[in-house]
Amino acid sequence: MSGRGKKHPKPALPARITKTKKCGLQFPVGRIHRFLKQGHYAERISPGASVYLAAVLEYLSAEVIELAGSAAHQNKKKRIGPRHIQMAIRNDEELNKLFSHVTIPEGGVLPNIQAILLPKKTALLKEVNGDAQSQEF
Repeated sequence: MSGRGKKHPKPALPARITKTKKCGLQFPVGRIHRFLKQGHYAERISPGASVYLAAVLEYLSAEVIELAGSAAHQNKKKRIGPRHIQMAIRNDEELNKLFSHVTIPEGGVLPNIQAILLPKKTALLKEVNGDAQSQEF
């Protein structure tokens, strides 16, 4: 015999379940844990810290994207741009406080016209009423 019998297949390994899937999150828990360790923020990093941070980041990004999507929809656009993100953040009180020292490139500024610069309503009404009368000769 040549010794070439049937080879036994290797037993299938159980599918690995990531920490992200266990937690039901979208943001990568393992990667955040690695970044926390590499950042030397503390001597030891709890495994729960990376899960908590991933959940917070996911919530904040979902909130900003939802508000930016609403801003894009109001401007009759299908894509979210930097302007829509700026409008979303600056119109929300809590997000504005969180991102108070953040500059968003190509975001622009909030439209704001001071009341003093607007024309008086009484002057406009007099002009409209005066123009509406017919002239007599």
